[in-house]
Amino acid sequence: MITDPIANFLGSWSIQLTASSTVFRILLSFFLSALIGWERSSKRHSAGFRTFIIVTLSGTVVMLIDIYLNSLFDGKLFILSALAIISAARIATRTLFFSSRNQIMGLTTAVSLWCSCILGLAIGAGIYTITAITFVTLLICLSKLPYLEFYLKNRSNHFEIHLELKNSLNLQNFVSTIRKLGLTIDAIEMNPAYANSGLSVYSISISISSQELKKYKTHKEIIEALSTLDYIYHIEEI
Repeated sequence: MITDPIANFLGSWSIQLTASSTVFRILLSFFLSALIGWERSSKRHSAGFRTFIIVTLSGTVVMLIDIYLNSLFDGKLFILSALAIISAARIATRTLFFSSRNQIMGLTTAVSLWCSCILGLAIGAGIYTITAITFVTLLICLSKLPYLEFYLKNRSNHFEIHLELKNSLNLQNFVSTIRKLGLTIDAIEMNPAYANSGLSVYSISISISSQELKKYKTHKEIIEALSTLDYIYHIEEI
């Protein structure tokens, strides 16, 4: 039989469904979700401090209810827990939105909410070791991995830019300049969100085809070079 090391350390009371273990699990759920929510709120994401606490607490409570009901009726169906996962997934999708630059925003926050609900279920079930490992891993993913992600993204041979031209007639000049630099345009999409701004705005997917650029240039350096063109009003990576 597989045992939970943390539960063994805490004592048998933490495994059993008692008043003290119930309070402990709810408080643990609150504390861990508050830390995750604080990390999200500090970066001004769509779902923050209270949302993460409520979603995680909901997962913990429904698991406790499921365990209690199963002990009463000698069943093996965790109906409320399954519904909690589905509900968390639906709530998470509501945090997704398209920005004015045709980007899907809030994806990391959405899946973090879903993961927090699963974390709450693990706490409610009294699986403390899995809870601890999941919590630490999730927090590292949210707080530390963005730096690695940014580095890898900046070194990729593919990137996308938000381009604002002073005149639509300048698009041909921009395309010619891109090709001379050893870059390939994979896709160009006009952004309708800026239709009445007086600017011609595009989302452009670019690949680095030049071997020299691949070795010595980052996306930031390429974009800085392009920004010096007179007909470009604004340009940035998205």
